[in-house]
Amino acid sequence: MSNPLPYSMKDVHYDNAKFRHRSYSKVINQALLTRKMNWDCLSCSTWKFLLLVLIFGLGCLMLTRTSAVPSGSGGLAKDHSTDNNDDSGVRFNRFLRRAPRLPPRLSPDEKGAHSGLNHDHINSRSKWMGRQQNVKDAFVHAWSGYKKYAMGSDELMPLSHHGVDGLGGLGATVVDALDTSIIMGLDDIVAEAGSWVEGHLSEKISQKGQVNLFETTIRVVGGLLSAYHLSGGGGGMRLTNKGPKPVVYLETARNLTDRLLSAFTSSPTPIPYSDVVLRDSSAHPAPDGLSSTSEVSTLQLEFNYLSMISGDKKYSVEAMNVLEHIKTLPKEQGLVPIYISPQSGEFSGENIRLGSRGDSYYEYLLKVWLQQGAGHDGNLSYLFDMYTEAMKGVRNLLVKKSVPNGLVFVGELPYGPKGAFSPKMDHLVCFLPGTLALGATRGMTKERAIKENLLTFEDLENLKLAEELTHTCFEMYAVTSTGLAPEIAYFHTQDFSEDGHDGGNKSSKYVNDIIIKPLDRHNLLRPETVESLFVLYRITEDPKYVLNKISITKPSIEIRSSVPTYTGKVNLLKLSSSLPKASAVFLITTKSLFRYREWGWQIFEAFERYTKVESGGYTSLDDVTTIPPHRRDKMETFFLGETLKYLYLLFSDADLIPLDKFVFNTEAHPIPIKGARTSS
Repeated sequence: MSNPLPYSMKDVHYDNAKFRHRSYSKVINQALLTRKMNWDCLSCSTWKFLLLVLIFGLGCLMLTRTSAVPSGSGGLAKDHSTDNNDDSGVRFNRFLRRAPRLPPRLSPDEKGAHSGLNHDHINSRSKWMGRQQNVKDAFVHAWSGYKKYAMGSDELMPLSHHGVDGLGGLGATVVDALDTSIIMGLDDIVAEAGSWVEGHLSEKISQKGQVNLFETTIRVVGGLLSAYHLSGGGGGMRLTNKGPKPVVYLETARNLTDRLLSAFTSSPTPIPYSDVVLRDSSAHPAPDGLSSTSEVSTLQLEFNYLSMISGDKKYSVEAMNVLEHIKTLPKEQGLVPIYISPQSGEFSGENIRLGSRGDSYYEYLLKVWLQQGAGHDGNLSYLFDMYTEAMKGVRNLLVKKSVPNGLVFVGELPYGPKGAFSPKMDHLVCFLPGTLALGATRGMTKERAIKENLLTFEDLENLKLAEELTHTCFEMYAVTSTGLAPEIAYFHTQDFSEDGHDGGNKSSKYVNDIIIKPLDRHNLLRPETVESLFVLYRITEDPKYVLNKISITKPSIEIRSSVPTYTGKVNLLKLSSSLPKASAVFLITTKSLFRYREWGWQIFEAFERYTKVESGGYTSLDDVTTIPPHRRDKMETFFLGETLKYLYLLFSDADLIPLDKFVFNTEAHPIPIKGARTSS
């Protein structure tokens, strides 16, 4: 049975007598003025009889038809005895009223397609809820290994079954995982982690020695502040009733941050030292005397929020002095070197990159501005200006395309803008697509931003770049044998190529575009790609329209698409119902549904397949290009604090930690935006 041709809105508006309504006056005038009208039919007795019956029937109908008496306002009925004339006119007008025009009838096949849309939506939501549960189960498995073998240590060694203190010995995994367990609704883990914080963390803070200012701030201070808000502190969201009172998290964060302030007060410039000795609140520079640019500029979200909820401005003042100082330093199209000296307050060297030691500087320029109200405080507009200038610099100096297939990537300038370009891209750079999208729409959906006419041409350019880079970051996973990305990738360009260093997945279209050197093939369970998948999904709602070639040969339909697209039914209502010939080719757009979510699911499945340790926990890998991959015996704290959190939120509804009410610090701890209503 052949499929019926679809209706089109063109049919409704088509100017043809079959569809065009003509007024009664035009009908009568045409009848009187048309000479060819045949009046002979009136001479026929049958026609006369029928005409008399019609006239008689019309008269009876007008005289006997009564209108229904409405209950009316207040239950009052209309008095028909006084309104006979008016009511007759109403009845006559109703009789002459033009019948409403009905929409075209759909065929049974089309009715089935439309009724299936809601069913498909329900099935889709059920699918993603199921996958969200899979991520939650993975988190429980990771926590169970940590709790069993390393509780209170910074990190778990899942293969050798013990813990290590590589981050200062403050139980970093406990605090990093705390707000993830709150968001996931895992009350038992919230109680376990919260009890440990209440019973042990303050003692560790007073006794421990050297810690890194940056790592301690983003993981421990950030985790405590997020837990404070998500457990109802300061009028925040109350996602859990388990664990200690929120004030415990706040006071512990203050105790720790008071000691970290020595990194600022000990330095001769606004640039803080990199290391702090907690037990005596002293600080000193790194052995080479330099601090990382990203590290000194990735403290402000946490310090600002602590000042806001504690009422003590000293934290915010010290942290913001850093950005105000950097504002005065020379830059190259907004881009800065990756090292800065606390002694001189000047940048050191010429190495420019958005990977390690440079990445979160650019992230926090935007996020601090957003967190402080995105323009409500005019004194902070310089932050957005610096971010905007830097993103122009990224597009002008660092963005290139690979050969032969044109993957868009962000390279490096190890010797400054006058030196040679390096087609090297750390996995860390995959934070950038999410930041670009966030900066373009300020956290609202793309559709809403367009409706409110808020997007500039530059915003649209940044969104386009964000989508292209997200695709590249995913292909860094898909190109390997394990489906997991290396720590570092190089890209084949006109000026750079190396044979014999592909990712191992020979079926990948991009196997010749991405180069993975032997020393760069490890995977640390990093979150940056799934972070950007989460942000891009929330902002675009995945409406990736793609151009498809549609071949229609009655009665068959063939679809050819340049990228993976949704395999459901094509909405043929977009096509014209009248085909000029038996066979035709159309170019139409269809939605590539669930793309970012599907990519995230593929990444999660690869983590499950190759990094899961049966006794508990997950492990880093030495080489993602070989199967089976050699395991490293290390579960980084950010796997629980970031990677699994972003995957869980990617599969969740948009009202869970919405992007127009929260910003995530660089360790994925959500911090509420100033003035936003976040309480549940």
